[in-house]
This record gives sequence, structure tokens and C-alpha cells, in this order.
Amino acid sequence: MKFGSVFTISVAGLLKVTFLVGPEVLAHFFQGLESEISHGNLFELTVPMFGKEIAHGVDNATRIEQGRFFVDALKPTRLRIHVGPMVQEVEDYFANWGQYGTVDLKHELEQLLLLISGRCLLGKEVIATKFEEVCSLFHEIENGVNLMSVFFPYTPIISSNRRRDRAREKLHAIFTDIVRSRKQQQGDQVDKDVLQSLIDSRYRFDGRATTEAEGDQVNKDVLQSLIDSRYRVDGRSTTETEVAGLIICLLFAAKHTSTYTSVWTGARLLSHGKFRTAAVDEQDRIVGKHNGRITDHYSSLTEMHTLHSCIKETLRLHPPAPVLVRTAHKQFTVRTREGHEYVVPAGHTLASPILINNHVPHIYKDAHLYDPDRFVPGREEHKIVVSVA
Repeated sequence: MKFGSVFTISVAGLLKVTFLVGPEVLAHFFQGLESEISHGNLFELTVPMFGKEIAHGVDNATRIEQGRFFVDALKPTRLRIHVGPMVQEVEDYFANWGQYGTVDLKHELEQLLLLISGRCLLGKEVIATKFEEVCSLFHEIENGVNLMSVFFPYTPIISSNRRRDRAREKLHAIFTDIVRSRKQQQGDQVDKDVLQSLIDSRYRFDGRATTEAEGDQVNKDVLQSLIDSRYRVDGRSTTETEVAGLIICLLFAAKHTSTYTSVWTGARLLSHGKFRTAAVDEQDRIVGKHNGRITDHYSSLTEMHTLHSCIKETLRLHPPAPVLVRTAHKQFTVRTREGHEYVVPAGHTLASPILINNHVPHIYKDAHLYDPDRFVPGREEHKIVVSVA
């Protein structure tokens, strides 16, 4: 906060970056029209990662439609169906641990979340035969994100760019084959034997049978949801190439944010016994209420308010994206908390430093401290956060 809530720096004399700090000056940053403020070409590096048919490789209208595909595929009613398989993956994974030992928290949680992502996002075809190959190729794409690729995303002389491009082509081929195969199998006929098998199946972790609703939806993984998506403007279905790019993009986003948040939450709770004990006690109470046999894990998760507060506080101190950026296409004015007005010129790159915003002293008391209790309903800080959201 040394330079105030609005200040501009020059990068190599070529780029003007205006920083906006605090909720009072961020309304236009998040709510401005696409014609006035947008990502511009700031995310050009993602085009060779996911393909030119999706995200920042297409026009804004198409990108918004594709965002809707993600929202539909991940809405709570569908996510609820995946909680059971997620629990199974977690229990199977930790069943291999001993009672004592030392682990690399980052590595272990990264592996676990890849398994969960694969189970829920990638489809049974990948899990059955190609999961290790997909993970290896995905890591090559991840490793293609570096300082050189930000400024030179297409340059083939950069070795990480070449490996990234080869990995993307192979991943696209894998998913394109799966999408093509599924579309060929689609039609008016439903494989009733497979459906009935799913309905008759039982969960390994608690022995209960799938519900009728789960039997209807369990084969509707996220990949299938993207295959079934249609553009509103002309009613066309997603193409094989689009679905391949969308699923890789979704896996990238899910893996990065989930791993980052999980690792930091674990690290914070391990170093703050008070809140770790409170979170464990809360879970013991919830499990005890169900006599040790939880049949609806999704509903139980929504009861874990202490854990949710711990995660919120972790995200405040360790946001997966420490800075968000936009490009100003038109000049606009901001007013600070003190009443000062500043004109932000067109052409400037705008930066919202989330890490700094999450330490603003008039919103967060003792912002440097890990204090999940600040999100407990009734606390003054909680009221302030809600009012500026």
C-alpha cells in the first residue's frame, strides 16, 4: 500500500501497467464491458496449449458460450454425482499409507487430485487404458508455461514450446478418438444393460446401492457433457477438436487451483493446531451424527463450516492467481476510498494484485495472521467482505 490504491509503472519503457488496489477502484476492472476492458492478447500463451478452437483462440461470443459449457458440466446437481467416486479414490489412495512416516505433501496431493480429476473429468476410456500417458503428456503442457513462452508463445526454437506442442497434438488425438467413438455410439438407442449394471452397482466404501438418479447420470461424465453441448447462436454441437481442447483446458484449471489450495490448506492446518483440531472435531461430530455411515457425502461436506473457513483463509493468504490482468481499450476514471480521482488511459495494462487486495488493512484486521475465525458469520470482517463481493 506504499504507493496508494492507484499507481502506474513502466516496464522496459514499452508497457504501462496500472495497479488497482482495493474494492473501491476495482468495479470497472471486473464489470466493464468487453469493448472497454478485456484480457486482450495477454493470454496468447494459452492458445498453443489448448488449441486455437477454444478460449483465447476464438472470439469473445464463442468464448462466453464455451464458458457456459463448463458451468453446465460442473453445476452442483452434476457434481453431487461425482462425490461418491471422489471419496472412493481418496480412501483407496490413503489405504496404501502406513500409520507413520514422512511424505511430500505437494507430491501426494498432486497425485491424488490427478486421480480424482481423471475419474470425474476424463472419462472411463482414459482411466481404463491411457491415464498414465495422459498425465505424462499433460505435464509436458504444464512445463510449457514459463517466462519465455509468455513473450514468445509460438517460437519453435524454445525447447519447452516444442515439447508442449507435441504433447498437445498427442492429447488432442487421444481425446478426439474418444469423442468420435462416443458420437458414433450415440443415437436413439441406450445401452440398457450397461445402465442397469450401473443402477445395480454398490459403492465400495459404504455398500449402498446407487440411486435411480445416479444410475441415470453416472455415465454422464464431464467429457460427455461437453460432447452433448450446443451453441445457442446456431444450435450446432461442439466439434471433436473443440471438446479435446476444452477438456485439456478444464483439467489444467482444475489441477492447478485444486492442488495449490489443497497443499496450502494442509500446510496451514499442520502448523496451526487449534484450527486443525477444530476441523477434525467438526468432522467427527458429523460422522457421529450419522452413526459412522454417511450416505450423502455431498450434504455432509456442506455442513463443514469450520473447514470451509479454513479453506477461505488459505485462499486469502495464498491465492492461486496472485495477480489478475486486463487491457484497457477505453479511458476510464476511478475514485479511491479517500475521494481522489484518477484517469486510467486507454492502452494501459491493468493489474489487480489479489495478494495485496487480500491484505488491505481496513478490510482485514491483522491480515498477516492465519485466522479462519474471521469468516465466521457475525464477525465484522465477514460483514465487510460480503458487502464488497
